[in-house]
Amino acid sequence: MNQARPHMLYVCWGYPPCRGGGVYRALATANRFAEQGWRVTVLTADRETFYRFTGADETLEERIHPDVEVVRVPFEWPILEADLRKWSRSRAANPKLWSKLRTKRDQIPFPETGYGPWRGTIEKAAERIHQENKVDLTVATANPHVAFTAAYHLHQKFKVPYVMDYRDAWLLDVFSGDRLHEPNSRAARWERKLVESAQEVWFVNDPILDWHKDLYPDHAGKMHTVANGFDPDLVPNTHDRGAVVDRPLVFGYVGTVSPKVPLADFVKGWQLAKERSEDLRDAKVKIHGYLGYYAQPRADMLGIINAAADDGVSYEGPVGKAEIAKAYDEFDVQLLMLGKGRYVTSGKVFEYLATGLPIVSVHDSMNAASDVLRGHPLWFPVKDIEDPETIADALVEAAHAARTADEGIRAKAREFGAGYRRDLQLDPRIEALGGVVKVGV
Repeated sequence: MNQARPHMLYVCWGYPPCRGGGVYRALATANRFAEQGWRVTVLTADRETFYRFTGADETLEERIHPDVEVVRVPFEWPILEADLRKWSRSRAANPKLWSKLRTKRDQIPFPETGYGPWRGTIEKAAERIHQENKVDLTVATANPHVAFTAAYHLHQKFKVPYVMDYRDAWLLDVFSGDRLHEPNSRAARWERKLVESAQEVWFVNDPILDWHKDLYPDHAGKMHTVANGFDPDLVPNTHDRGAVVDRPLVFGYVGTVSPKVPLADFVKGWQLAKERSEDLRDAKVKIHGYLGYYAQPRADMLGIINAAADDGVSYEGPVGKAEIAKAYDEFDVQLLMLGKGRYVTSGKVFEYLATGLPIVSVHDSMNAASDVLRGHPLWFPVKDIEDPETIADALVEAAHAARTADEGIRAKAREFGAGYRRDLQLDPRIEALGGVVKVGV
């Protein structure tokens, strides 16, 4: 290996085989640095963590660039331990008190419940990696935000520059727009010193970027929007699709259905739409992904879907990233269902853009995702997410488009989305950082 190449340490909690939403950004970022000639080491949690707590997608591990070295370290999550045989006597005697005390204990090393104790583990691992193979740049991604501490540690001790990569935000509730931590809180003090020392700070959309520029005006120049984008090799080939005239339509959703997603409102709107439109006769809705944040589907969400089975709504379970193109190939219309929030984009919107298929936005019009989709020729936004009637209106319009849109319109839709390829989002920052470390890439 050419030792003249810069060495980037990428610190993240969720990395393949983790199946969480942020894992795609983590995977793509490390891979792109490697593709651009950097030596890359990823510091992450051990594989067992994901099998036990979040669910795992083994197909993602196959997509790790062969030049990326992955260093896995232990992670303990005792508050989620379901095996009663592993509980202490004090926990078994009073679970609520134990949980309260554990939450406080977690935040002693770092103010983040569940993740705080990981700080010592990743700081030691990062230092060991640096001593064995000098790190020229650290990129740490959140959440959890404890990942930033490893980057800060190397900077403080060895002057290694670092990038803070936010998928959402730390002090900002991206759904409500409220501030989550007071200015004098430990979380706020930690973020302030991290931002002050960072080389760059990345955000996934302009609204979140602007919020932080207002919060840290003296450091606005180091802040950048790095949108998620889509991975060209993972989206389906829809170039030969035309109008659907000879079979029932399939509406599809791919992604985690969080508690913020208006699932029940969508189902009501779907039922109304089926009553109104001949285009929706025998139409189906296929929901792929996880119901909730963990491997076990949430019973309330599953109940909503099962209750609408007679209306063609079905839950298809999780889908591996490598098989995701097959899921999209079944869709005639895509459902972008998101929680309400001015600062919410979702990485899924970029994959949807790549297909050229109609998109129904089942989310509040003020979401940042609307900024991305505005101008798309096959975009059908819901006017009032709390009104099932307007959800039905958008579904009916999208169904009509699926029946009538020709290849020319779909080509314009794909052209619209082409600029959101993930590598196009990352490359300008990677090039700039190559200059920072003063090593030829």
